[in-house]
Amino acid sequence: MLYGIVFIFISVLATQLYCNIFARCGCSIIKCLSDYLWQTLVPLLFFSFIWMLFKFINEQEKLVKITQERTEMELKFLKSQIDPHVLLNNLNTIYAYSIDKPNQTPNLILKLSENLKHVLYETSNELISLEKELQFIENYIDFQKIRTEGVKEVNYQCKFDSDEYRIAPLLLITIIENAFKHSIIHSKIDITINVENYHLHLKSSNLFYSTKNENSQTIGLENLKKRLLLIYPNNHSLSIHKQKNIFTIELKIDQL
Repeated sequence: MLYGIVFIFISVLATQLYCNIFARCGCSIIKCLSDYLWQTLVPLLFFSFIWMLFKFINEQEKLVKITQERTEMELKFLKSQIDPHVLLNNLNTIYAYSIDKPNQTPNLILKLSENLKHVLYETSNELISLEKELQFIENYIDFQKIRTEGVKEVNYQCKFDSDEYRIAPLLLITIIENAFKHSIIHSKIDITINVENYHLHLKSSNLFYSTKNENSQTIGLENLKKRLLLIYPNNHSLSIHKQKNIFTIELKIDQL
């Protein structure tokens, strides 16, 4: 409404100026408007359109910037939920082994040190080397093998055809950790990671009790789903299957 009033006022004023200065007809305002309005209205409409177009583009740029900032904040929040969770489990394991099996504690501390270095110094970027991320996962699995020795059988296989791939940090560890955390004792955990021609395929399966409280499991997987939607919105698939007492997760990323 305000823009309309301002536009009409400017149109009348511009027409009057044109009538008195350029045309010099000396006629009344009404006659000026009837005779010369179109000569001032067309340029005003043109420049008004240009002004509105620039304003629209500026608003869109602001909206895109706000959306990007919101996405970055959400990603940082989601990732911050992962880091302490993984490290806390490792610290609890070291504490238990320092009492029961002190001779294995140095090896556990070394694994934890390597994982800490990865989390603190190598995961600040949006994408990091897949090779480093897989090394982090291998350290984590080695750590868990020591912790679950004689209790769980772990079968881990990993293949990748290039060291040039990049991936979002701490993305795959949620699936790996889920398999260890929610599997039952005296059971087998199967984890395979295959990366070929920029396609990643991760599959994890473990035995679990269907009556077990799954709140923490749900939180971790929901976190993973949100990160995948934000980082790989159109080129990933995540399937979760529960058949009898076997829990299977498959993640595919089409373009790394």
